Formats: sequence, structure tokens, C-alpha cells
Amino acid sequence: MAATPGWSQEADDSTKIDAIVEPFLARFGVPGAAVAIIRPGKPDYVKGYGVRTLGKPGTVDVHTQFGVASNTKAFTTAALALLVEAKKIGWDEPVITYIPEFKMYDSRLTPLVTVRDLVSHRAGLGLGQGDLMLFPASDHSRADQLKGVQYLKPAYGFRSGFAYNNVMFTMAGLVIERVSGQSYEAFITQRLLKPLGMTEAVIGWPNVKSSNVVGRHARLGPSLRGIGEVSVVLPEETASFAPAAGLVTSVTDILPWLHTQLNKGKMPNGERLWSEASSNEMWKPANIAGSGAGPTPETPSAAMFRTYGLGWFVQDYRGLRLVSHSGGLVGQVTQHALLPEKGIAVAVYTNTEDGISGTIRNALLDYLIGKQGFDWMGSAENGLKKRNEKAIADTPKVEAGGPSLPLAAYAGTYRDAWYGDVKISTMGKGAIAHLMVDFTRTDRLKGAMQVFGPDKFLTRFPKDWGEDAVLTFEVKDGKVLGFKAKAWSPLADFSFDYHDLDLKKI
Repeated sequence: MAATPGWSQEADDSTKIDAIVEPFLARFGVPGAAVAIIRPGKPDYVKGYGVRTLGKPGTVDVHTQFGVASNTKAFTTAALALLVEAKKIGWDEPVITYIPEFKMYDSRLTPLVTVRDLVSHRAGLGLGQGDLMLFPASDHSRADQLKGVQYLKPAYGFRSGFAYNNVMFTMAGLVIERVSGQSYEAFITQRLLKPLGMTEAVIGWPNVKSSNVVGRHARLGPSLRGIGEVSVVLPEETASFAPAAGLVTSVTDILPWLHTQLNKGKMPNGERLWSEASSNEMWKPANIAGSGAGPTPETPSAAMFRTYGLGWFVQDYRGLRLVSHSGGLVGQVTQHALLPEKGIAVAVYTNTEDGISGTIRNALLDYLIGKQGFDWMGSAENGLKKRNEKAIADTPKVEAGGPSLPLAAYAGTYRDAWYGDVKISTMGKGAIAHLMVDFTRTDRLKGAMQVFGPDKFLTRFPKDWGEDAVLTFEVKDGKVLGFKAKAWSPLADFSFDYHDLDLKKI
């Protein structure tokens, strides 16, 4: 694969980093990647590898733009920190102070939810709950998402658990808008990106003007998405989800951000963007994301305690504090990682939706701290093999039986309080008659359905569109009352939260 260095480095150092990155790309079929590394006593390292898009000649260089997805969350919390320092908001002030119409499913919780709760995944919403308002691309605005939150039934007790959630980060973006009087995009650009000199960064794909933009790639089967050969796919993002996942940037452009994080708010030019106290607040654990026995010979990166601060995961890694986040979009995954006590930062950007970027990150961190010897390649191969075998075994199979009523009885409009309408219609006659489904707020969730069991149907969306779902209809006294849905593939991204819908026929 072609590799384009950012600037002159010691040949031995570059060779060693290439020897880590390039075999992963070749073995796992990653078309292109980019890496940024900061460490004491050496120049910053940036490099691009491979091609931007399969079948096209453009190579990834150090200015190629990637969508960093949920790595945006740290920018959102940094923006909130600026408003806290200006005494315009408080981390522990109720959200209704700034958004009076904000409501939770349980009205008793509405006045208790604070700004801190919005950005620490502890407000009670489930994993990815409400994400169908954000992803795949829909017409839900942030105002729609605000109205929808009150219909999201909590999955666990308030502040009593951890479940990664994006919708609450869009609510945090609304706090920024209400208090600042600016759009989220304008505030982030003026108060963070411009002071940092991030001239290549933009918020939201519609605002990308450069042609040096990475393509998107995914494995589309056979059998399941996530298995098979890599193919080109199209973006599926909603512009309104920017506070959760909207930043687009390059490895060169992310360097000042990583330096400022390591220096606790002090930018490379010596000026302070936020206080050290704010950095400590953002890195202070606000929620326990997981715990375990810690590293083993088979899993040296396993943490004893994995926590979430404000926009960052904070955990132990080989005896050090690791402050990190990942970000996944359709067709690409990125990683940001800091070892603050070592003055080390790493960014790894890839243009496939496989999770191999996280393993590359770990291998680079090990190299930088002198912990070499673990077979990260073999570990990734074994993990992927086991994952695929389990997913294929666990994929729901068609059941005996079929619809209990004529297909026309299932046709109609079904409504969920937070998502909106889903329309079911019939197409064809006789032996070729079948049902069609239309998630009306989401262009890429439309297609045919096939019988999958007693009053069950499986969607058959076009191959490179959204994940398919199994729809189970509730039939009583000869009438269809509604349906429940669930992602068909065990590998489906959690953002396809069909299971959170409660669709009633209207």
C-alpha cells in the first residue's frame, strides 16, 4: 500500500511504526488509514496509508479528512466547559434551567437531570436508545429529538448504571445553543476549532468542501454485514447529530487538539483555551462503565476499572491511566487515545467500519511505552473468527408458520411516539404478493419484506442500506394492533435500536 509521510522523521522510527500499521491494513483488507502520534522528545508523527476509496487512485495523506464520529463528544464537553468557566452554565445544574421544555419519560426525573448527566451516559436511557432519530440519515431535527426524549422509557435506574447513548449528547448541544445564542456548529467552530488552528476541520458532512475526503467501506456479506469482502458504501448520517458525532478532520489537524488535551487546556501556542480544573473535571470518572479482573496474558489491555468522565473513557492500561474514545460511522472507525502521565497521544483513522483501528491503537501504544511482544495481529484474527462464527450461529432463522390474516390486514400506518410513522403496504398479487415497509423519517429504511414466521416478517432492504429487522405483529380478535421490531443480525450496530420502538396501528 502507498504510504505518505507528513514530514521528515527518523527512518528507524518510521519503519517501526509502518511495521505495526501496514500488516494490519493488508491482513484485514483496510483500504486506507491515517495515524498521528505525539510523544515527548520527538517531533509529532503523522502519516497516511493506502487509498481513500477502493477502485480510485487517490491516496490517503496527512490532510485527508475523516469523520471522527463519537470522538466529537469530547469537543462538546470542552464547549460546555467554556460555558461553565464563563459562569453561564453549571455541570450540576438541571437541564430545564437552560431548556425549560426538556422532559424525561418519568416526570419526577425531569428536574433532576443535570448537564453532567447528559454527557456521562447515566440518565437511564439504554444503549443507543433513540438513535433511529439520528442514524441512518433521517429528517429528525434537534427539536424533534428534544420532543422525542420524553417518550424514551428508561432502561435502568437514574444514575444507577451505564449505557452508551447519543441522544443525550444532542441535548447537550442544545444547551450550548440556548445559552450561547449560536448554533452548535458555529460555537464549536469559533470557540474551539479556530483558536486551535484546526483549519481543515468542519462540523457535519454537508459542510465538507475539500475533495481530499476518505471514502466509506464495509463488508456486506454474504450472510451478514460485517462479514465478507470490503465494498464501497455511502454515508448515512443525520446533520442534526453533530454534538454526538459530527466532526470531520484530518490527522494533521487533530494534533493541536491532542496537544491541548495533554497540556490540560494549554494550546501549542502557549495560550490557554480552558483551565486545568476543567480538564480534570472532564477526565474525572462520573460513571462506572465496567470492571473486571484486569489484564491477562491473553488480554493485556483488559482494564480493572473502565469509567466514563465527560466525553472521555478513563481506565487503566498496562498500569497507566488511559483517556480515550472511539468513533464509528457507516464505513469508517477512528480512535483517540491519551496516556497523560507519559505525554503520549495517538490517533488512528480507518476507512472501514471494522473495529481493527482499536487493535492498531493498542499496538502503537505498546510500542510507545516499550511493552512489545504481544501478538495483537493473532489476537485480532482469533477474536474476529470467534465473533463471526457466533454471529452466524445466533442469527435468527425463519420459523414455521406465516401470517394469520390476509396481507392487506397488515397494511396501514403505525406510529411510535418518539420516532414517528412507519407505513406498511402491499405489492403484487397472488404468489408474488408481499408486504413493503417504509420508515417514513428515514430514507434508507424502505423495502420489501418476506414471511419469517407466525405474523413475523423480515425486511429486505437494499444490500448497502440499513440493517434488516424482524417485525412481529400483534394480532387480536382478527385485527392487527401494532408491531415490535428487532435487528435481525447479531452484528448490527446498536444504533439500529428497532427494539426501542412501540408501533401502534392508527
